[in-house]
Amino acid sequence: MAKKSQTPEEKLAAALVPEEEWPYELPEKWCWVRLGNINEFQSKSVDPQKEPDETFELYSVPSIENSYPEILKGEEIGSTKVQVTKDDVLLCKINPRINRVWKVSQFTEYPLLASSEWIVVRNSTIVPDFMVWCLRSEYFRKFMLENVSGVGGSLMRAKPKFVATYPIAVPPVAEQNRIVNRIGTLFAKLDAAKFKVESALAATATRKAAILHAAFTGELTVKWRQEHSVTLDSWETKKLQDLCEKITCGKTPKEYITETGEIPYLKVYNIVDDQIAFSEKPQFIPQEIHESRLKSSQLIPNDVVMNIVGPPLRKIAIIPNTYPEWNMNQAIVRFRPKDRLYYRFLYYQLINPETLDPVIQKTKGVVGQANISISQSRNLQIHLPGMDEQREIVRILDTVLAREQRVTAAAEKILADIDLMKKSVLARAFRGELGTGDPSDVSAVTELREYFSRETAK
Repeated sequence: MAKKSQTPEEKLAAALVPEEEWPYELPEKWCWVRLGNINEFQSKSVDPQKEPDETFELYSVPSIENSYPEILKGEEIGSTKVQVTKDDVLLCKINPRINRVWKVSQFTEYPLLASSEWIVVRNSTIVPDFMVWCLRSEYFRKFMLENVSGVGGSLMRAKPKFVATYPIAVPPVAEQNRIVNRIGTLFAKLDAAKFKVESALAATATRKAAILHAAFTGELTVKWRQEHSVTLDSWETKKLQDLCEKITCGKTPKEYITETGEIPYLKVYNIVDDQIAFSEKPQFIPQEIHESRLKSSQLIPNDVVMNIVGPPLRKIAIIPNTYPEWNMNQAIVRFRPKDRLYYRFLYYQLINPETLDPVIQKTKGVVGQANISISQSRNLQIHLPGMDEQREIVRILDTVLAREQRVTAAAEKILADIDLMKKSVLARAFRGELGTGDPSDVSAVTELREYFSRETAK
């Protein structure tokens, strides 16, 4: 006698998670089910190389960044893929995109394929978009990261056999559709706010570059020169090797680097937002090594340092006076200005994109290279006014760029808050707490905009 096939409702009931294993309490008529027990997908491999002239719509992990699949001939696809259908939900199981989720949308009439980095989820009783949001939720991501193989970084992989056991919260279909629509409405508001803030950030970066250009072409101090009877002809073009003591980089005495010690030892990760952030993984070397093997790379307050190994390049900072002496590794170069060059003027000159652009453009022409040589550092050229005008330029830049930094900080805070609000929306959605009106969500967006407006007006 043939085995009677289960109805979708019976399959759902068989997948129920025992109450003692529920992650949290759900509203009435909701249920916890295990993902593997409701997944109706049956894998079927396809070798596109056997059909070299046929065109496929391929859902690969990298293409998720463009929100659009790749359209490729079979001969262009290098390995076996999995056949998928419209509305299948794809869950990425590898870093750096672990827990990224994509729905198969079928943009073309070509056969649909997915790469092996995906876990494919298919279910006839769950709304696909609801499944997408559920798998993107913070609680599900936590489950994903609890059982991974690999050491870390790009080697980390979620284990499909564990993912199949993870519980998901499922309401009735009508509620699924309501939640999907509500999330879409709220996320559209948040994305609109995010777009405005990101546009303001881009404008700030452009404005900063324009201010620095004006500073080092003499535009910022036209009035000052008139008042002090100074002409632009007094400016000179000089190489940094002629304005600084010997420009040099550091070394790495591996056996002498410790978490505590006498002399603070800088690495590139200690340069954050054009400042020294030594509290982030501080390291030290002994005084003896500082004065012998690393004597040539000693640092003192007001030295200017720059990373010469990337990516990224353009990390600049002034050595603070929190310690009387410092040292640095081989990925950092030191500039110690002589009498003609004000250290803060040099700092801003190096931050100015136009100073490093010619050198960095050359590094892009060499495959695998992302560094600046000591020789290139010594030959960097700057436009040099007299010391009094240097100090006036620095005074203006300190004032103007401080405002730009406030704008940037406010914008970055808002972007972080928007991400938190999205996580909050999803958390409430899968607890059955996402109401129909949710005025708090709308007002929160308004408050973010008002906060940003206040900060940018200061």
